[in-house]
Amino acid sequence: MKKTICLNADIGELPGANGRALDRAILDVVSRCSIASGGHAGDQASMVATVKAADARGVLIGAHPSYPDREGFGRKPMAMSRDDLAASLSQQVRALAAITRERGAILSHLKPHGALYNAAARDESIARTIVDVTIQSRIALLIGPPNSCLEVAAAEAGLDFLAEGFADRAYEMSGALTPRSMTGAVLETDAERIRQAVQIAADHQVSTRTGETIDLPVRTICVHGDTPGALASALAIRDALNAAGIEINAVTP
Repeated sequence: MKKTICLNADIGELPGANGRALDRAILDVVSRCSIASGGHAGDQASMVATVKAADARGVLIGAHPSYPDREGFGRKPMAMSRDDLAASLSQQVRALAAITRERGAILSHLKPHGALYNAAARDESIARTIVDVTIQSRIALLIGPPNSCLEVAAAEAGLDFLAEGFADRAYEMSGALTPRSMTGAVLETDAERIRQAVQIAADHQVSTRTGETIDLPVRTICVHGDTPGALASALAIRDALNAAGIEINAVTP
C-alpha cells in the first residue's frame, strides 16, 4: 500500500502584496492550509485573498485562531478564563467562516496557533475549550500535536483529529517541540527540513534535538509560511516526498 501524507501550511500571516504572493505560491504545493484569523495576524483583506487563492487551487481550508496577541504574533502564553478564550477563538473562527461561506467553500479543520497550540498539548482545560469551539463552529476536524491533551479531548468528544508533525521545528525527547527560546528550535537548512519531513512521513519517527529517535505518529506535516525560505523548503520537501514514493494528499482520519 502506497504511503500518504498531508502537507499543510500556516498562511495569511505575512502582510502586504509580498505576503499574499508567497501564500499563493505555497498553496501550489500543499493540500491543506490554516489561515490566520485575526488573533495573531491576518485581517479581512488577507483572509478574503487567502480563501480565494486556496479555494481556486482545491486546497482544503482551515481556521488558525490564536491567543489575541498581535504584538507577540501569538507566541506569548496568556492567562485567560475559559469563557474569554472561547469567546476570542469563536470570534476569530466566525470571521473566517463568513468569508468561506461567501466564497461557497467550507472550513475543513481548525488548528490552534503558537502558544495556544503548545498550551493545548499539555493543559486539559485549554484543550477542551478548543474542542468545544471547534464543535460549536461546526468544523469536523481538529489538527494538533500527537499524544497530547488536545488529541485526548477530541477523542472524548467524538471529534476527528489529525495528528501533526513539523518539518522545520526541532523536537525534545518528550515529543514536544523545542521551545523557540532555545538554540536550534528552528531547523535552518533545506537539507535538515527535507530529512526530517521524509523521516516523519516514511517512518513515523523523528530525530530529537539531542540525537535520539522517537516515535511520532502523525498524518500531516506542516511547513510554516512565515519561516525564512518557506517556499523553497516546501518545494524541496514535496519533491523529496515524491521521490521517496510518498503521495501528498489531504488525508482525512
